[in-house]
Amino acid sequence: MLKRRVLPALLVGVLALLCAPATGFAAPLPSAHDDGADAAVVGGADAAVVGGATSGEPLTGAVSLYPRAIRLQHNGSANGTIVAAVVTFTGRGGEGAILESTDEGRSFRQVGAIPASQQAGTPGLCCASIYELPSPVGALPAGTLLWAGSVGADAGAARRMTQRVWQSQDRGRTWAYLSTCAESPDTRGMWEPELSVDARGRLVCHFADEAAGPAGSQRLARRVSTDGVTWGPIEVTVQSRPGAFRPGMPVVRRLPDASYLMVYEICGVPGQYDCAVYSRTSPDGEDWGDPAESGQRLVAASGRYFTHTPTIAVVPRPNGDARIVLVGQLLQEPDGPIAPGNGATLMVNERSGRGPWYEVPAPVAVPDAYNNYCPNYSSTLVPSRDGRDVLEIATAYAEDGACKSYFATGRLGPRSAR
Repeated sequence: MLKRRVLPALLVGVLALLCAPATGFAAPLPSAHDDGADAAVVGGADAAVVGGATSGEPLTGAVSLYPRAIRLQHNGSANGTIVAAVVTFTGRGGEGAILESTDEGRSFRQVGAIPASQQAGTPGLCCASIYELPSPVGALPAGTLLWAGSVGADAGAARRMTQRVWQSQDRGRTWAYLSTCAESPDTRGMWEPELSVDARGRLVCHFADEAAGPAGSQRLARRVSTDGVTWGPIEVTVQSRPGAFRPGMPVVRRLPDASYLMVYEICGVPGQYDCAVYSRTSPDGEDWGDPAESGQRLVAASGRYFTHTPTIAVVPRPNGDARIVLVGQLLQEPDGPIAPGNGATLMVNERSGRGPWYEVPAPVAVPDAYNNYCPNYSSTLVPSRDGRDVLEIATAYAEDGACKSYFATGRLGPRSAR
């Protein structure tokens, strides 16, 4: 199985192909959260490794990585619109493409773009997120869209990766740089920014940080801002352990009871649970518990579990709990082998993440997903208004060898809360 980050010698030809002027795309650099090696990444040539056909409709004809989507809730008459974002690469370098759907995810059209690498003046863009402010933060009104991305991964010896935030006041049509929530003090990586607003109304920027620990390690950290412009000190959410213990890829959601749920992976762990999915909760989005604790490993009632790139969606339940929908890159059997349904399964929990999880088919099937930055990598989920269905956007290698995003909606089922 190919790793997401491999020896550079293997990739010279692939990178030359991806950077050729005919394509107009620069080679993307995804997260280094698996093994910490500062090598280039495998591009579209990996498509030959993956068998089967991907279901779903193409989101865009271009290279599109790391999809994210939200349903607007604080934009007046536009509420209910689904806004999606992907990382792509054009002649301007890495940028965010912003799309919207006004028909419940049946179709999408691009409405905006963020030339992140060009504006930052440094090459390389990875792992971005999109967020709608539920309440004002400083001068930013409720309904402001925020887009955050990891910039600067390809700057070589001059690399100082930054987690930059842009803001939009017109539902993603136009964007302006807002601030940098974190900057690496050295050439090591800093990845996967995720935004939330805590119970005190402060903006929180969560990210994975390689700079603080020994080589090969990584921690989950966060910084807080009262205005989205100036940021407080780094606080640790999940601490690295000696060696290559690498928690990463945080995703945070506020629950109906005003508490918060975070999911993440922990890589660099010996044995079958390398990159397994974990969760932790916070009563206020500020206190995430003891950073030395790994958290709760998420396992279905069948004993199967996900590894790599988790994301979640929340559906409020009439009893005050929430239905939590979880997706991960790989589905594994209780004893570790890849399970049937790998790349085509979601897990659902009916009690805000407590108790058992059960498996349902994923709307987008990525057959034979494997540990690589494209197939079924960090998919995104948006529930329907009644919570019975879910829109998924997932990535897979297309026939032309490029990594692209695909979308579809599927039934979660009417199972009642208990």
